[in-house]
Amino acid sequence: MTRAIGIDPGTKSMDICAIEDGVVYYENPLDNLDLVNEPERIHDALQEALPADLITGPSGYGVEPTRIDEIPADSFEEWYYNYILLTTKADILKGIEAGIFGAILYKNMTDFSVWMRREQFPVTFIPGVIELPTVPYYRKLNKLDMGTADKLAVAVLGVHDQSNRFELPYKAVSFILVELGFGYNAVIGVDGGRIVDGIGGTNFPGIGYLTLSAVDAELVQLIGTWERKDTFEGGVVSITGEMDPDAFVSRRGEKNEIAFEAMLEGIEKAVAEMTVSVNEPKEILLSGRWTKMPGIADELITRLSEYAAVRPLGFLEGASRTKETAQGYAIVADGLAGGSFKELIAWMQIDKAKGTALEYIQHPKFKGVPERFVRFK
Repeated sequence: MTRAIGIDPGTKSMDICAIEDGVVYYENPLDNLDLVNEPERIHDALQEALPADLITGPSGYGVEPTRIDEIPADSFEEWYYNYILLTTKADILKGIEAGIFGAILYKNMTDFSVWMRREQFPVTFIPGVIELPTVPYYRKLNKLDMGTADKLAVAVLGVHDQSNRFELPYKAVSFILVELGFGYNAVIGVDGGRIVDGIGGTNFPGIGYLTLSAVDAELVQLIGTWERKDTFEGGVVSITGEMDPDAFVSRRGEKNEIAFEAMLEGIEKAVAEMTVSVNEPKEILLSGRWTKMPGIADELITRLSEYAAVRPLGFLEGASRTKETAQGYAIVADGLAGGSFKELIAWMQIDKAKGTALEYIQHPKFKGVPERFVRFK
């Protein structure tokens, strides 16, 4: 029997999902607002789910499968900020001083991972889309975010779901995944049961709820200085001042209408763009917090049905409370540990992912940036 735990570090909640032989036996979504004041609650939740053969830790932008004890303890915190979060501790502390909620979350993720390193739990960090060998190199050029590790994880759940639902071999699975989180959106392309392309949240054609997504280079030039904390702003909340998703979906007022159209049209543009890489998807799968809201779900089905049949992504057996991303994290942990999903992880070549997200930038200004980070492995 294989027991595996997935930890998904979402913007709204940090979810723990544990499976045994492919069936969920423990799930616990913890609200990040509560964790800001009581970070030890995530420690208690993880210990409730133990023991486990493998844990997939909060993996941010992703790295090749990397055991936590491969990184020296004295450089682990810096390594985590550099490669998992693509930032530095100094930048995150600046964001916290400015009251940016996303920066607080990044520090909590780091502190939690440092604790797991100290406790010597069997943790592995997993790739994002860009590290996968199944994504052609030319699609990676000058990109950092093609879908973070949580987006990869939910795409893994999607391959399992379509294969199981329609009794298809993995090689016959084909879909476009629309993953809409509280902060970031992403669209992932799967063809032949493998991830072949991705449009990540910081490279997305439309705004997210918190984030501005893709940035016009002219804007960067005009502002002059761009800091890590700036990626957490510029979305729906910045436009409308509305932090309540339900109030936003009701779309009362001109600003809400404008922001709603900007977000939804951006999602449709991303799906249309992905049909270049996945020509004939069998389905468009919807996942994430926003896709559960009637005002959003109905609009997505209306807009996206011209590209393929649209349906919600299914859950793992036994799951009812955790997000799809956490379930995907658990599948990856199980497969890497040689459990029920071993063949799925091998087919998707997640175990063959290499390097980090820093290896595909060809702009002269990027020279010297990787050298400022601690050495990878």
